[in-house]
Amino acid sequence: MKRETSGGPSRRQILRRIGGLTAAAAVGAVVLDQAGTASAAVGTSKRFDLTDGSDEWFREIPLNETRILQSFAFDNTNKHLYTAQLVQGGRILPGETQAYSGTDRSKNGDLCITRLDWQGYVIGRMYLKGFGHGVSIGVEPSGNSAYLWTECDSVPDSENNGYGTKIARFKFANGAVLRPDSAQVTRFTPVPGSDHNTVAVDPVTNRIAHRHRLNGTWKYSLYDLATFKSGTFTPLATLTQPAVLTGPTFQGYTSMGQYLYTIDGTAYTYDADGNRTSTSNTYVTSIDWNTGTVFERRLSKAGESLFYREPEGLAVQIPDMSTPTVARLHLGFGSEESLTQTDKKASFYYKDLLV
Repeated sequence: MKRETSGGPSRRQILRRIGGLTAAAAVGAVVLDQAGTASAAVGTSKRFDLTDGSDEWFREIPLNETRILQSFAFDNTNKHLYTAQLVQGGRILPGETQAYSGTDRSKNGDLCITRLDWQGYVIGRMYLKGFGHGVSIGVEPSGNSAYLWTECDSVPDSENNGYGTKIARFKFANGAVLRPDSAQVTRFTPVPGSDHNTVAVDPVTNRIAHRHRLNGTWKYSLYDLATFKSGTFTPLATLTQPAVLTGPTFQGYTSMGQYLYTIDGTAYTYDADGNRTSTSNTYVTSIDWNTGTVFERRLSKAGESLFYREPEGLAVQIPDMSTPTVARLHLGFGSEESLTQTDKKASFYYKDLLV
């Protein structure tokens, strides 16, 4: 696998050479910021070292739609990758009698979920009408398929982009077209009155993280997945979004163990002659669920050679479920190959050093 760093030994190699040091000393851990509030009882765990270089997994693979990747999640049991995109303009879905523009699809919150194998080939897709923007999705393996967790009951914001007011759970069904009130969908309202609801599933601890906005304040809560499914919304942890994430363009999150991880940033910019006029502003941040403390925030140059490069989501992959302590933190990017080629592709890079 190609590494997106160059020169000298990697951080992983250095840390392995100095195994006698404590993890905190090895990475020079610094408390960067505090969230407004936090309350939690989450057991301690290892965390991903965000100074670790990023390995390439897939570079510029096509998904089902031509629009940009919004988020993704792994079925680690069946070795599937699920991605979320807004439905492309002009597509007529089963049961529809006309084509809708991409703007209409965004306003309504119409999503396409694509299933891929771990070789990067599309092996299924389904459509969700009126669900949301797809900022984050979760996967719960079930037999040889999976239940998906998404936002639902989309309401458009001031920019006419639909975002979910509730959470949905449904089984993936190739070719299906669902609405929030479809019989196959179970809906949850963990925080009544909130908007911009999304979730991410921790595949190691079987917990579910929930991000939402309530009265203008962004909050995150962590739940036991089984308890959440039962309709009991008693969080193991709750924190307000740290101030350092106010301002940057938020692009996704995930959770593993004691830590919440977020990604933010925007795409490269170009002048009229096709010359790049910006550099990476993609940051990955780790936050302690127990205290709301931002433990680490690092600039990522993963995939920096992509022509178009917009950060789109985080997810945890476990390559071998018999060894769940070996995990990868994946960063997703939407890309295109030139200014004239506008069909978006997806690229994935990962960090795998746990300390």
